Amino acid sequence: MLSGRRYLLGLTADQAEMCEEFGNICRAVWNTALEQRREYRRRGTWTNYVPQAAELAEAKKEHPWLTTAPSHVLQQTLRDLERACREHGTFKARWRSKARWSPSFRFPSGNLITVERLGRKWGRAKLPKLGWVRFRWSRPLDGAVRSATVSRKGGRWFVSFLVDDQAVTPEQHAMPATAVGVDRGIATAAVTSDGTFHDRPFIRHGEAERYRRLQQRLARSKKGSANRHKTIRAMGRIMNRVTDRRADFCAYTANRLATRNALVVLEDLKTRNMTASASGTLDQPGQYVAQKRGLNRAILYKGWHRLELALTNAARYTGTAMVKVNPAYTSQRCSACGLVTEGNRESQAVFVCKAAGCGHRDHADVNAAKNIKAAGLAVSACGDLGGGRSVKQEPVSRATGRTPS
Repeated sequence: MLSGRRYLLGLTADQAEMCEEFGNICRAVWNTALEQRREYRRRGTWTNYVPQAAELAEAKKEHPWLTTAPSHVLQQTLRDLERACREHGTFKARWRSKARWSPSFRFPSGNLITVERLGRKWGRAKLPKLGWVRFRWSRPLDGAVRSATVSRKGGRWFVSFLVDDQAVTPEQHAMPATAVGVDRGIATAAVTSDGTFHDRPFIRHGEAERYRRLQQRLARSKKGSANRHKTIRAMGRIMNRVTDRRADFCAYTANRLATRNALVVLEDLKTRNMTASASGTLDQPGQYVAQKRGLNRAILYKGWHRLELALTNAARYTGTAMVKVNPAYTSQRCSACGLVTEGNRESQAVFVCKAAGCGHRDHADVNAAKNIKAAGLAVSACGDLGGGRSVKQEPVSRATGRTPS
């Protein structure tokens, strides 16, 4: 199967300048092609990759700076734009801002890429127009290179190789009778139905204090000044460390869950919709904007979506099945007797069932994870429930059309 391998590049000054230029050219091609697509849509027509690729070849005659970057890199940019417009829509595809977008470009032809190992710590790759570039050999490739993506993050350049590692998804998990439900939260990143809490701090106290002071300095700096750019780079270095810790946590947690369980059940959470702004419009201003902003930051800080992506990737190698269930009432339903009421959850961490004769007590997140697991087992058993039905509803018999007793 296809997998990614990411390495830190050791570029020379000339190579770093060329990578910066390639990224700027790809950004200009993306923005121009996106604006062209939007203009076509405003007129009631449309365009796609084929005519835009032909127009790009003609544009190189009028604009020689386009020939600086490899042709197949610019063509790949148009293909990426084609995919973004198909998946998200022409007017929802993001504009690549010079201030917010980090330079990146892809070499799609694996037969034009040569990778060699120089020693224990270093290797090198031959990329079109860049020549031989050195990178830290932090892990083996374990496969044939299909493509390479060069990107900049926090002032450092990386190369990501897409390789075919020849791995095959197992037909059956090593422990086929195991299953776990995962509840993603704000206080704890992930809580499983067996009572395990998965969490770690992604930013240290000193880093948070320094970031706050850098934000104050940024607010007082003049736009476009050298000090402002210096402050932004310092803030980026802190956030890059936070992002790397979050990615490490998600990959480690996903590997443990996928290795130990044949079935992993998650809530079908729409993270993008949940973290949308509540500011509203000029005509209808939003309510509780500050509280919603804090909730959005907390959700993004815990990396809910990134954990889901890491689980999907890890499941390919273990044969783990992933099921998403409707999140409704999972935090209010008693995992012991099934009573659903708002009063069951007394606080963020305390769950006490109010049903007469039950009185089940548990950690609120663990109880929710047990409900998620039960709903996932029902989905995997029936195979047709999906994530659209609430766990509060009782299953209906197909034969009789009644709820089984």
